[in-house]
Amino acid sequence: MRRTWGGRAVDWTIVAVLVACGEDPSGIVDDVALTAEVVVTGLSDPTVLTSPLGDDRAFVAEQGGRILIVEADSLVTSPFLDLSGIVLSGGERGLLGLAFHPMYASNGYFYVNYTDQAGDTRVVRYTRSSDPYVADAASASVILTVGQPFPNHNGGALAFGPAGHLFIALGDGGSGGDPDGNGQDSTTLLGSILRIDVDGASPYAIPSNNPFAGHPTARPEIWAYGLRNPWRFSIDAADDMLYIGDVGQSTWEEVDAVPRATSTAYNFGWNTVEGLECFQGGSCDLSAFTAPVIAYPTNTGCAIVGGFVYRGLAIPDLRGTYFYGDHCTGVIRSLRVTNGNADEHRQWSLGTSGSLLSFGEDADGELYVLSSDGIVYRIVSAS
Repeated sequence: MRRTWGGRAVDWTIVAVLVACGEDPSGIVDDVALTAEVVVTGLSDPTVLTSPLGDDRAFVAEQGGRILIVEADSLVTSPFLDLSGIVLSGGERGLLGLAFHPMYASNGYFYVNYTDQAGDTRVVRYTRSSDPYVADAASASVILTVGQPFPNHNGGALAFGPAGHLFIALGDGGSGGDPDGNGQDSTTLLGSILRIDVDGASPYAIPSNNPFAGHPTARPEIWAYGLRNPWRFSIDAADDMLYIGDVGQSTWEEVDAVPRATSTAYNFGWNTVEGLECFQGGSCDLSAFTAPVIAYPTNTGCAIVGGFVYRGLAIPDLRGTYFYGDHCTGVIRSLRVTNGNADEHRQWSLGTSGSLLSFGEDADGELYVLSSDGIVYRIVSAS
């Protein structure tokens, strides 16, 4: 069923019951059959898989603090970087984000987002050593520290946009129901996605077109706010769109998809809105907030895991398709956003095991699934 909210037709879709709606959940769509092939095993709670531009290796971050290299579908024995001594890991804490600078090949910079021993968020820049398989552990340069009032809802994802700005996801500070009201408070960085210029100043500059640049009270780093726990987000450079999987409270999970280039702050509504409804049956003006492209009931799983738009070459029929899933059930789903509306909803049976922790993308645009079983899978054509 579709409803109109603020001029956008949004999906009110229970994706888990696609069979009842006539959709095909088998992993076959338009004669495309998908499966998940094992790339490496033996990891401990992998949270991120990414690659520097033009690099045929994949770098995998583990929640406990290690970054490992996968080369030619084999795990390099020695870690690229081991932060386990300074990372507080467990529950929703740990090493949660990893992003390589667009000029990594020449400057060697990469950025991590982790929970420090005090339980707070730290975004830190490190530099590659003279050995391309080893980072310089002594090169740490703190970019940002954000206090966390509770141990959950840390967000954690990092990504560089096409303009070279670093985007950072932060949850609402935790507990339940956003007791401190951080989601609707633009004077705090919590409950937001930030956009900063890491090349413009030390430790960073504010992009001139940030929504709150020059604002007298709002934090100028904020690019979008009103988020509960944007555990994973990604930027689709081809369409210049940013996709967010925002984990719901107890009723709705949602996917937000909005253009990246904007000077107006997106407000996704939390904690006034959850999914497509006023939070906990309260009254509110839905038109005041940016609507998700899809929301579905939390009771079909437990927590959405945002993914990526497929831009690889191996499965051309699915280019432009956004993949996401559910942490508890491991279910993987997809949709396509056209003119701000979601369609082509599918549920895929790919043969993965364990809880879904995250998705990954390599430098060629191929997609990966990261499992709590310590397995990295590549999504491939079954034929």
